[in-house]
Amino acid sequence: MYKDPIVEEVRKIRENQASKYDFDLDKIFDEAKKRQKSSKHNTVSFVTRKKSIRTKIAQE
Repeated sequence: MYKDPIVEEVRKIRENQASKYDFDLDKIFDEAKKRQKSSKHNTVSFVTRKKSIRTKIAQE
């Protein structure tokens, strides 16, 4: 079976990062959120929107 070197590299990086936080998903997620906040890149917000008038009319 062919092994893609890019996939292997990504898996190695992921394994190293996970081991830094004892494979604890909560710790990994918290650290990712900290990096996101300190980043100067734009991020997407998934804020809950109010229901529109169309939705209310369709339900009646």
